[in-house]
Amino acid sequence: MFFESYSLLEAFYMTVITLSTVGYGEVRPLSESGQLFTAFLIISSFGIFAYGFSLLAQSVFSGELGRYLKNRKLEKKLNNLENHAIICGFGRNGRRAMERLQAYGLDVVVIENKQATIEKYLKGEDFLYVSGDATTDEVLEQAGVHRAKALITTLSKDADNLFVVITARAVNSKIRLVSRASNHSTEKKLRSAGADAVVMPEAVGGAHMASLVKSLDIVEFLSHISVEGSSETNLEEVQISDFSDSAEALTLNDLNIREKTGCTVIGLKNPDGKYLINPGGQHKLQPQSQLFVLGNTGQIKKLNAHLKNHKKDFTT
Repeated sequence: MFFESYSLLEAFYMTVITLSTVGYGEVRPLSESGQLFTAFLIISSFGIFAYGFSLLAQSVFSGELGRYLKNRKLEKKLNNLENHAIICGFGRNGRRAMERLQAYGLDVVVIENKQATIEKYLKGEDFLYVSGDATTDEVLEQAGVHRAKALITTLSKDADNLFVVITARAVNSKIRLVSRASNHSTEKKLRSAGADAVVMPEAVGGAHMASLVKSLDIVEFLSHISVEGSSETNLEEVQISDFSDSAEALTLNDLNIREKTGCTVIGLKNPDGKYLINPGGQHKLQPQSQLFVLGNTGQIKKLNAHLKNHKKDFTT
């Protein structure tokens, strides 16, 4: 339009046939300046095409495209997760927690901000992870904190763990929060912020070693008892409200758990939070309380079926 005074349509048509190398012919004969501009347009278009092709080839052969597709797949999985567990920090405590949670059959998402840790432990495996700072709202949302069942924060700084607990509790009031702490003064703050449990690894480790000195056989015996199916002998938690709307009319003898399933009731938690160890058969069950039963995998399955049938019989 500038060199040859073409109309907009004529200029557009000439540009298209030039860049596409069709070359039907000029709308009108070109002047010398028009010929020079056309030559420059052709050369530059080939240069742009070659550069674009080289970028595409580089992304394919360097693995960038593969990483992009893998990240998209990972993001899709994260968006579809529900009732999963989140681990903030993938140090020794985080890795151990992940092993146990996976043994329990839970989906786990790890939040880690150290790229070296991600490359070493997470990228090579089929793990779900989010790369970023767990103390930021965006990263927690990306990990699906509003849909998660539980969150374990094992960050090295107590202040960071406190911030994670506050944020997670504000987003999800029902999530189970477990936090690491380095000293006793932080424990109260974490519980006030909404943590359901606070663990000090150093204190737990020292207490465990002392127990091995005093009661080695007891500790080894307890190590054979696991939770939710990760061992031959398991400790199962049962909500009273799961099988009876009028549980106050029931006693443990009414359920007849030992005879019907082989499981043993070893404890009970009342709605007020008090624990009762080895409750008697005449103990009246209250709604919203919990039973703790011991049994192998087959016995636990029988227990679930028995309680389900008991609910039907009781309600009818």
